[in-house]
Amino acid sequence: MGYKVVVCGATGNVGREMLNILAERQFPIDEIVALASRRSLGTEVSFGDETLKTKDLDTFDFTGWDMALFAIGSDATKKYAPIAAKAGCVVIDNSSLYRYDPQVPLIVPEVNPEAIHGYSKKNIIANPNCSTAQMVVALKPLHDRARIKRVVVSTYQSVSGAGKEGMDELWDQTKGMYVPGQEREPSKFTKQIAFNVIPHIDVFLEDGSTKEEWKMVAETKKIVDPKIKVTATCVRVPVFVGHSEAINIEFEDFLDEDEARDILREAPGILVVDKREDGGYVTPVECAGDYATFISRIRQDSTIENGLNLWCVSDNLRKGAALNAVQIAELLGREVLKKG
Repeated sequence: MGYKVVVCGATGNVGREMLNILAERQFPIDEIVALASRRSLGTEVSFGDETLKTKDLDTFDFTGWDMALFAIGSDATKKYAPIAAKAGCVVIDNSSLYRYDPQVPLIVPEVNPEAIHGYSKKNIIANPNCSTAQMVVALKPLHDRARIKRVVVSTYQSVSGAGKEGMDELWDQTKGMYVPGQEREPSKFTKQIAFNVIPHIDVFLEDGSTKEEWKMVAETKKIVDPKIKVTATCVRVPVFVGHSEAINIEFEDFLDEDEARDILREAPGILVVDKREDGGYVTPVECAGDYATFISRIRQDSTIENGLNLWCVSDNLRKGAALNAVQIAELLGREVLKKG
């Protein structure tokens, strides 16, 4: 016996990836429907060996469906998530709309699976920001051992984090460098992204940080521990898929780099590739299409008493979005609904 599953936003990058991962992981499904806006109505999307035609989100009746994976952005989620939740369908939302709502659990299954039981307050579960998701997978096992005081993180985030428009802009600008007449001015990004980096993701806040940086702070506190201090600098880079992060961690207790390496090797969702030689680390190109969060460059920080540095890479469309949503669905089925 399986579940009746809805994928909302099935024609977007994340929605398509959700369908792929549900099929790859053989999620127990009795019936599945792909929903999209009216302008994408009837578009065909793949689900394993099947082809699904999208149906209209605006007129869909969620009654009788077990769970809905939302990848439609905050504005549309604000309208449709309460409708689905009221109909008894548990919403797993990839937007930022509910992440900071105290009545909505924000979950990374490897980190805080126990939070799943809080879903019933609103029948909604939030999926974290892509840059936060991979970082907290790495932080949690180290925090359990030595208690983290402070994290300083610099991100190198791929253009797929900005959706199809971001990927198209990088592609078009790159072509325009070599093909006369095909130059493209920035539209999705604030400056040229091809052969460049942009230290600006999301809107600026009053204190000079960006909302993406604030998200990493607030979400890490909610998922791992409110006592952890986090400061972030988030940067868009000309990479199609895969976010990278340079993370500096200060602990309450001393943690040796070799022990940290061993802890991370045993931690769920992590693959350690850390050889001190040319190429002995993972880059975004190598992580694309993979489920794991990869950790490399683990080393002591000699400038503070209890510090470590590490390099963290993950496919942002997978662990940063679609995979984490499917893992939440698996956790919900296993721990709460118990059908599959």
